[in-house]
Amino acid sequence: MTEANGSTTLHAAGRTLEFDGHSTHVMAVLNLSPESRVRHSVVGSPEEALERARAYRSFGASIVDLGAQSSHFENRELSADEEIGRMLPALRLLVDDGFVVSVDTWKPAVARAALEAGAGIVNDTGGLQDPEMVEVVAGAGAPAVVMYIEGRNPLAVGDLEFSADKPQEVAERFAARIDALAGRGIRELILDPGLSINYRSDYEEYGRQQLRVIRGLGALRALGHPVLVPVPRKADTNRMLAYLTLSLEYGADLIRVHDVEAACDLVALFGRTAAPPA
Repeated sequence: MTEANGSTTLHAAGRTLEFDGHSTHVMAVLNLSPESRVRHSVVGSPEEALERARAYRSFGASIVDLGAQSSHFENRELSADEEIGRMLPALRLLVDDGFVVSVDTWKPAVARAALEAGAGIVNDTGGLQDPEMVEVVAGAGAPAVVMYIEGRNPLAVGDLEFSADKPQEVAERFAARIDALAGRGIRELILDPGLSINYRSDYEEYGRQQLRVIRGLGALRALGHPVLVPVPRKADTNRMLAYLTLSLEYGADLIRVHDVEAACDLVALFGRTAAPPA
């Protein structure tokens, strides 16, 4: 909900997240998918997930983004039951320990089970295009991350459309989705330009387009919803840090990161530390 002073609040499983335009929330990635290529974000058990999440909270992370399905197009798609089986034991421990948890999935059945177990946010990596997922989110009254994606889901992508005007094009597509979702009663949204999706396109050109989108975040923020930058996890750490730094410089309301300690340190350096969920 956008307040008169331009700040925004989201309500996630009884907790309130404030977005004032001058701070950045850190969304810490926890992978329950052993197939993930980002090895240092993978945890091997629910207990390890809780231990890691507590460390991330001590660094300053506001949200834990929990995923059990790899989003790289080279990996297989899990059944909903398999994904739920991987996710729920860790999710329940995190919820019991007071974490605001976002569930990273494009499967409606997984989102439904996670919400019933106490997840606060649906991070739909399918872009809230599936009518059944829209029904799940609307029925739960939960905030949702609506991601820009050129495909049905991260495993069904091809080449990305490159454009010098990509930030404006993404904003225009978001504007149409925001109106459609509002018609279904979904108004608590976080906008994600989809920079973490692995397309089959030229790697270097995709990197340049990711930079263009970050520099154009103003077009997304003008839509009146918090904007999330999923900081691309590059093979070269220096490049990842460059994307992270630019995301803060250009006013990201949230950053989704695998390198949580470094991200929280830079958020503090930039003076953008966000208030913890109330």
